[in-house]
Amino acid sequence: MQKAKNLDLDLVEVAPNADPPVCRVMDYGKFKYMQSKREQEARKKQTVIQVKEIKVRPKTDEHDMNVKIRNIRRFLEEGDKVKVTVRFRGREMSYASQSGFEKLKQIVAEVAELSKVESPPKMEGRTMMTIVAPIAPKRKPEKQGKPEKSVGKALKRKETKTEASTEKQEEG
Repeated sequence: MQKAKNLDLDLVEVAPNADPPVCRVMDYGKFKYMQSKREQEARKKQTVIQVKEIKVRPKTDEHDMNVKIRNIRRFLEEGDKVKVTVRFRGREMSYASQSGFEKLKQIVAEVAELSKVESPPKMEGRTMMTIVAPIAPKRKPEKQGKPEKSVGKALKRKETKTEASTEKQEEG
């Protein structure tokens, strides 16, 4: 402890269960700061895959199905999983196995080039559902460029004028 005080550092117990206990002389505040920075970098690099849900009914019309399929494609291109749910009401339950399965099969066939079926169609109460996952990994959103400063514009105008004059000379 005396050595740590002389160096103006902290004495930190690293392995308390070891025999004898292991301690280090270090700047504890700097250690905690560096540790939090490492954790922050790790969080920044990890990707989060969300599960988006699209709900349809057995009598959903063709145009509405096209809109929903377009949304499914967009979700898959962004790298998210999609849960497609067919919801049955009232007497629709009597033919749920045929019409619902056909709807899900049609949707999966439409997005087959972008996805793979993660869970096959299954009935849960009054809903039939399947999950499709993207084949390609999740894309990172592109960052928007910063607007140019007004000082740089005058310099760029000069550069473009000189480039234009050199192009005219080469053509002529």
